[in-house]
Amino acid sequence: MNIAIIGLGLIGGSYAKATKSRTLHTVYGYDLDQEVMMFARMTGAMDKALTDELLRECDLVITALRPAAAIQWTKEHAAILGEAKCVLVDICGVKRAVVGEMAALAAENGYRYIGGHPMAGKETGGFVNATESLFEGASMILTPDSATDLPTLEMLKNYFTDIGFAHLTFSNPDEHDRIIAYTSQLAHIVSGAYVKSPTAQKRRGFSAGSFRDLTRVARLDEKMWTELMLDNREYLADELRILIDNLKPYLEALENNDAEALCECLKEGRIAKASAGGN
Repeated sequence: MNIAIIGLGLIGGSYAKATKSRTLHTVYGYDLDQEVMMFARMTGAMDKALTDELLRECDLVITALRPAAAIQWTKEHAAILGEAKCVLVDICGVKRAVVGEMAALAAENGYRYIGGHPMAGKETGGFVNATESLFEGASMILTPDSATDLPTLEMLKNYFTDIGFAHLTFSNPDEHDRIIAYTSQLAHIVSGAYVKSPTAQKRRGFSAGSFRDLTRVARLDEKMWTELMLDNREYLADELRILIDNLKPYLEALENNDAEALCECLKEGRIAKASAGGN
């Protein structure tokens, strides 16, 4: 296949590197940063820089951009995508804010579209941190709709598993955003709030795995995460309220020197983790 990857940051760059190292597909890349484009070409992450003419030859187009930028790029290139009769997959971290408009553009211009979101990442971004192994064992979420046909899903399944994903997870935009508010966005808020304690500056020699795990994702791109969180603000606010309510009994137990209540809080957390499973 001829594959266009729009945006060569951590995720887009990893798609490019994984595609070139694990498949025989041709990769055409595009990024606003010309230094990134040169580096991607020199490292073999892409075959050529994407042009409108090459876009017309593509079978699959992946937009690895923030939601607003993904929609804008798609609007500007929708007619060419229609000429290509390709499949477009956006990999934005929220889906309600993009899927409706993206699906409408696809229907109007005669190409296929499906929303996506790879469950993989790092706390450090940019093409220099992209790796061909980023997606190994990960889940690729797709949000098919009534316009999605089986050949499209089969093609995407083959491609995503070829570059390392363990399986596909199918969802709809609302379910995706509701769950991702908890599993991803809330974790970034908690990490950022936790590390703001003045004690964080004095922790050297006193911290180990717990501190590293809890603060890792505080090292984020604040502009990108602001856009994602505001696009999903209702669900994220709901999860934040639940967290605040769940913290209150711990504080009350400590303030009241109540060993029984504190032990019960900790026990409930242990049981909840066992029930949730996974890592």
